[in-house]
Amino acid sequence: MGNERVFATPAGVALGPLAQIADGAARNFVLQMRAGRFHGFVVRRGAEAFGYVDRCPHAGLPLAQELDDYVAAGHIRCTWHGALFRIDDGACVAGPCIGQRLTPWPVTVADGTIVTA
Repeated sequence: MGNERVFATPAGVALGPLAQIADGAARNFVLQMRAGRFHGFVVRRGAEAFGYVDRCPHAGLPLAQELDDYVAAGHIRCTWHGALFRIDDGACVAGPCIGQRLTPWPVTVADGTIVTA
């Protein structure tokens, strides 16, 4: 298995129940695939799930310094330099990378389970 970092996953991978993420919070996911390891996170808003690659467009670092600490004041937050991103589209609205956006990680919710799309 590769040790490279990869930035996409195949469709149809079940990540677990939506209920494992509190409404308004997020959870980190690391998937080991043949090509390498994928790091992403999913934010829950009600019955919806929004997935993103765990990589800030500003400095290329994972966003959370503490596990699952991605959401603050209704935005996704990079804890390194304070960038804030909209949950629904990943656009940076404050901080050092305004005008950039997080890389989407397509996920959907099917029968209460988060699944890669």
